[in-house]
Amino acid sequence: MGIFDKGLKKTKEGFFSRLSKAILGKSVIDDDVLDGIEEALIASDMGVDTTMKVIDRLEERVQRDKYMNLKELGDLVKEEVMALLNVSDGGKAGHSDGGKAGFSGNGAAEPFDFSKKPYVIMVVGVNGVGKTTTIGKIASMLRAQGKKVVLGAADTFRAAAVDQLTIWAERSGADIVKQGMGADPASVAYDTVSSAVAKGADVVLIDTAGRLHNKVNLMNELTKIRNVMRKVVPDAPHEVLLVLDGSTGQNAYMQAQEFAKATDITALAVTKLDGTAKGGVVIGIVDRFKVPVKFVGIGEGVDDLKIFDKREFIDSIFSIDDINNN
Repeated sequence: MGIFDKGLKKTKEGFFSRLSKAILGKSVIDDDVLDGIEEALIASDMGVDTTMKVIDRLEERVQRDKYMNLKELGDLVKEEVMALLNVSDGGKAGHSDGGKAGFSGNGAAEPFDFSKKPYVIMVVGVNGVGKTTTIGKIASMLRAQGKKVVLGAADTFRAAAVDQLTIWAERSGADIVKQGMGADPASVAYDTVSSAVAKGADVVLIDTAGRLHNKVNLMNELTKIRNVMRKVVPDAPHEVLLVLDGSTGQNAYMQAQEFAKATDITALAVTKLDGTAKGGVVIGIVDRFKVPVKFVGIGEGVDDLKIFDKREFIDSIFSIDDINNN
């Protein structure tokens, strides 16, 4: 069983059911088959635009190759969808197949460039998506690999966020820098990066406020945080990680769009995929925003945040062979 199989069970079952109806019992590839595949992709919340890219490509192949069978069509669906996940990571760190093993041990490449020390990650996302929890789980992963980690509690508008991050720091063995409720987030970020440099830390994770009600304020705040960190580490942040709740479907697209306007998003973490049948949202968001996924959350446990491996992810959802063998 692959690492994503259990966490993506609902998405797999929903897609599998719809795809079965489209393919089973068919001897030729016709419009009904293609319509069924289109329905299955859209129902997984891949998005209409992304789905149509796949369907258009399938139609081209079917018209060109009159003798394509259903097994070949199924393989082509996987091939075309996987191609949508081929997004450049800007040369900073690998997130695709191959390369050295990632620190989660699932065969994906390292998500961060540890040659930059400290490697500064600014984590953004609206309240409720699992942002602070994701930071804590990443810290736990890094600490398990012997990395020295400093957390910055720059979401000073919610006491619960600071308290939650403090718990994760204690649990993971990471250091934490925090100030009082209502403190200037940029000040916290500055102190965090300064502390990390002084301590020779490997990684800094900065939690930020998850407010979207005023894009101008959000943009100004994130820009200020970025600027003050650069007074200490000139090229910080090295990563701006947007955390999205995969179970919200199309709302996740809107969140990504708003944060992309406010700051330069360089990577995604998609959480709560175990509770939804709409795991296709991962593919749609990558296709729309051309930003790589580095982590996916497939459960509540500390080990249920996984480094994203596109091949294993796609194999977990698109069980075409299972359909063909029925």
